[in-house]
Amino acid sequence: MCNNYRLHVPVNVIGDAFRQADRPLHFPDGQPNLPATDDIRIGDRAAVITLEGETPQLTMTPWAWKGPGGRPVFNFRSDGRRFDGSTRCLIPADGFYEFTEAQPGEKRKTKWLFTMSGASWFWIAGVVRDGAFAMLTTEPGPDVAPYHDRQVVVLASEEGMAWLDLSRPEGEMLKALPAGALSVDRVWPPSHS
Repeated sequence: MCNNYRLHVPVNVIGDAFRQADRPLHFPDGQPNLPATDDIRIGDRAAVITLEGETPQLTMTPWAWKGPGGRPVFNFRSDGRRFDGSTRCLIPADGFYEFTEAQPGEKRKTKWLFTMSGASWFWIAGVVRDGAFAMLTTEPGPDVAPYHDRQVVVLASEEGMAWLDLSRPEGEMLKALPAGALSVDRVWPPSHS
């Protein structure tokens, strides 16, 4: 399951998504520097957007809260659940990774990068609990199914406010994208052309 993602999106580009919706993004802890990062991992602090009243706000928040057994909860099933009473969040990303068995002759698992076709970045739908966030997952769509039996919920950049304020039904958003919506590239082991 997704335990690693990528963010190469400047904070001003993230802010543009909210300016276009006439809901300017607020930075309660000051505007962070978001350097291009290839590997955001469980436990890292990362940019997430939540609503404070009617105002979207970006904060740097740890990825994964501690579950009942002490294990990190970094992915959270959305199937059959409602999130109207939850602190919903948006996780900006321009790629997420899935891992499959190692290629012949390799010891490390094969690492695949998923990006949104025709878009430079997207949101991953999430929730915040205990001061940390987790990504919501759903049944895999046709682009992810060959690689994993679950996938994170991916939303286009213009769909973010609908998740934060639930201005669209959850069932319309918390599902996999249609075939061809995601592109996939192998990043490990590198291809030798």
